[in-house]
Amino acid sequence: MKSTIVIGHKNPDTDSICSAICYAHFKRAVTGENYVPCRAGEVNNETQYVLDKFGVEPPELIESLEPRISDVQFREVEGISPQISLKRAWEHMRDSNIQSLPVITKRKKIRGIITLGDEARFYLEDQDPRALSKASTPFANIATTLWGEIIVGDPELKFSKGKIVVAAFHPSMMEDTITEGDLVILGSNTEIQKQAIERGAGCIVICVGSKVTPAIRKRAEESGCVIIVSPMDIYTCAKLITHSMPVSHVMRKDGIISFNTDELVADVKATVSKLRIRYFPVLDNNDCYVGMMSQRNLLNIERQKVVLVDHNEKGQAVDGIGSAEVVEVIDHHRIDSVETINPIYFRAQPLGCTATIIALMYREKGIEIEPTIAGLLCSAILSDTLMFRSPTCTPIDESVARELADIAGIKIKEHAMAMFNAGSRLGRKTPDEIFHIDCKRFNAATAAITVSQVTSVSEKELEKVKRKLLPYMEKQLPNSGSDMLFVMLTNIIDQSTELLFVGQNAKAVVQSAFHSEPDNDSVFLPGVVSRKKQVIAPLIAAIDEL
Repeated sequence: MKSTIVIGHKNPDTDSICSAICYAHFKRAVTGENYVPCRAGEVNNETQYVLDKFGVEPPELIESLEPRISDVQFREVEGISPQISLKRAWEHMRDSNIQSLPVITKRKKIRGIITLGDEARFYLEDQDPRALSKASTPFANIATTLWGEIIVGDPELKFSKGKIVVAAFHPSMMEDTITEGDLVILGSNTEIQKQAIERGAGCIVICVGSKVTPAIRKRAEESGCVIIVSPMDIYTCAKLITHSMPVSHVMRKDGIISFNTDELVADVKATVSKLRIRYFPVLDNNDCYVGMMSQRNLLNIERQKVVLVDHNEKGQAVDGIGSAEVVEVIDHHRIDSVETINPIYFRAQPLGCTATIIALMYREKGIEIEPTIAGLLCSAILSDTLMFRSPTCTPIDESVARELADIAGIKIKEHAMAMFNAGSRLGRKTPDEIFHIDCKRFNAATAAITVSQVTSVSEKELEKVKRKLLPYMEKQLPNSGSDMLFVMLTNIIDQSTELLFVGQNAKAVVQSAFHSEPDNDSVFLPGVVSRKKQVIAPLIAAIDEL
């Protein structure tokens, strides 16, 4: 069973990150199952300060939930060596119930592919008595295939010269039949054995388990002739001996189609649907073989289970959310467009922060909140409510935050100001980085808008950011996928926002939403600090009215 991912929205803020960490911890405590906190974007300065403060590593970055080949239940079939015999390759396919095998090096690099069809084609079409020597077949392969034993000669040697001869004839015919290097299959007749060795045979296969006389053994040793003794009769040995050939002689080396574990399933499906191939090798990021995948495997993919925290809008969710199975949502925003396969646990409360909801769930289940978790939850509440100054803040948020601060051993005002100061270090960031620190996309009835929020305790810093962002927003708009772009420059100390805007009708929308006469590209909004409660709703209502 896969782990369940707990993840917040794109361009995550402190609430999104801390809620993912704490809710995964909560679910592990309640269920005993594996819940893993993840993030859908980079950690901003404020959040990093919080994580460092409490000694917590950032969650794993997930850029997309689109299933990849690593999510497919492919078969971990062991690859085979190029020197393995056709007989052993067939036995491996039979035992693994698979019709294709990868031929790999010691370092697990793909050398070729051998299939049942390749073996059958070779047995039916090959009529070359020299095929075994052309393939440089190890004598050890021949002995194993014939259930025999090498009693004279080095098992590491290879049959690399001559043809296969079945000595089912009179000794007088030996001179015209056997040439130097041949492999001769014969019986217990010592005269034929002797003549085969004297004619320069490279190997003799003595059938039906016949004993080898000391004289024959000595002649073979002196002549460098390998002797293999097999319990099988001459007919069976002759029939099976080509099965000892190494797969490297029969395998397909060109046009091998393989897939990497990082490739998207959708892309792979598009490729394999055009092919009449049953199995494909799967490689890891180092191009090393890890298993075999069939087209059927691509149809039976286990969806990644996901818990969404601090959002429920598809446009804000990690890419590929449609391919996952959303099993829970914990949020404090409006209800929007995330669709689910089955009924789910959905908890949305009109509070100032998702972390407040999670802290209440700990309390409801009677689970003790340890200091580190308390510190993360408290930090998230202070961040989302701007230290209780946001109109989204409720008495519950403040009460819970103060309890958590006591558990974590922090002073609220000092900790909050340290967080805000860390988040205000914007001087070295590019306009693109600043715009995406806390950026969300929303859909109205007739337009899509993107609203970014930049907070600071310094008016001078916000003025510098404004000069950077306005040209960037104009340039970014055509490729943003939104009809209008907005940036909230929020001064935490003054509890005010300057709203920057670009896009067709943006000025009219702002004028209608806030009943204020804006400049060409901005409007000052005293007392406005909450994107969720004070900006998004008026903007969407104004767009719908135009």
